[in-house]
Amino acid sequence: MSSILYMEAPMSFEERNTWAGLVASVPGVIVYTVWMLVIARDTPVDRIDWVWPMVSTIVASIVVAIAVSIVWGIVQSRRDPDTDHRSDVRDREIATQGDRVGQAFLVFGGLAALVLCAVEAPLFWIANAVYAGFVLSAIIGSLARLGLYYRGMP
Repeated sequence: MSSILYMEAPMSFEERNTWAGLVASVPGVIVYTVWMLVIARDTPVDRIDWVWPMVSTIVASIVVAIAVSIVWGIVQSRRDPDTDHRSDVRDREIATQGDRVGQAFLVFGGLAALVLCAVEAPLFWIANAVYAGFVLSAIIGSLARLGLYYRGMP
């Protein structure tokens, strides 16, 4: 019953941005991963040109997230123009908690990259360890935020 009541409440700017980030980043990660797997079938890992595929999927994900957030905000404000959709103290606390959860995965990615550097692994693996840390940090942190929005703060 409480989730039904919640869905009727207006979505804040922060919650909308969290959803927009997930909508954009998950497909971006999937595209990059498939791209690399296809290339890796025929190319040795130390010869894979990973830079432009990684940069392009990151940039595309950011652009899509911004576009989704803007369009969603316009639709939301037109549908309910009298409602205040700004962030409040609760949004900032949820963002802080979500960031704390996500940061652990960023640390794991950094540590994995350091270990790969120590064993002189190809740059492909080092870069992808860092990328995986960023991706997991963003996705898991966003999921934690959404969990807090829908289940409440502890």
